[in-house]
Amino acid sequence: MSTAQMVGAGRLPLTRRLASVGWLSVVALIFLTGLVVLAAVGPLIAPYDPDAVDVTNVFAGPSALHWFGTDSSGRDIFSRVIVGTRVTLLGPACVVLVSSVVGTALAVIAAWFGGWWDTVVSRAMDIVFAFPGIVVAIVAVTMFGPGIVAPVIALSVTFVPMIARILRTAALRERNLPYVQALQVQGAPALSIVIRHIVPNLLPFLFVQATVGFGYALLDLSAISYLGLGLQPPAADWGLLISQGQSAIVQGYPQQALFASTLVVLTVIAVNLVGDRLAQRYEIGER
Repeated sequence: MSTAQMVGAGRLPLTRRLASVGWLSVVALIFLTGLVVLAAVGPLIAPYDPDAVDVTNVFAGPSALHWFGTDSSGRDIFSRVIVGTRVTLLGPACVVLVSSVVGTALAVIAAWFGGWWDTVVSRAMDIVFAFPGIVVAIVAVTMFGPGIVAPVIALSVTFVPMIARILRTAALRERNLPYVQALQVQGAPALSIVIRHIVPNLLPFLFVQATVGFGYALLDLSAISYLGLGLQPPAADWGLLISQGQSAIVQGYPQQALFASTLVVLTVIAVNLVGDRLAQRYEIGER
């Protein structure tokens, strides 16, 4: 390609560059970015106090004053959804962060040392993987009481194998590449090789798995809140909003459950679209 062609390629219109990425992926990324912004500033921009009760305005329909209507206590649903964005996203983010750190460490240990280290880590991951995360989270809640901490810790443990099993395969491949052997011959410390070379090469796999894991964690934590085992009223967690709005559906007021459940579904879809795009970008799954 000539210099002129390279310059021309760098000046492609924005619409063509976005199209090459994929419109759905772009929309999904914009949507998720908006949710992150809402999580950061939600309490500051909510039009009403999310916990303010107005018994004279119960089950009001969507309007200019209340975009999503009001609930059985007259609270503004739109404000509660906005404020609830933070805790709804924070739980899955903590699950993904903890499981990613622990899963990466176990994968690298298994790949680097091999032998019985690899056997122990692999068998342990197989055992943990056999237990559904939501079941373990429910058991944790029965032991330590309802809230967000116990389910997050339980899901973090059960999500570790999802990260470690994929990264172990990638780490084994990196471990056996010639550049690692060359660094060892040169006397480079093992920890330096792992941190400076192997782990950075595992990041694409980690990003993809963490993105997919976030969607699963969001569904699990929302289900736990829906069952009344997570955050307790008057918290505005999306799963709890769905649970509280369920009884109003038969009365002809589906707005609270409808809007909260729609946001859960759209968020999971958006996360999966971004994860698929990352997998395509790094050609993961095609090797």
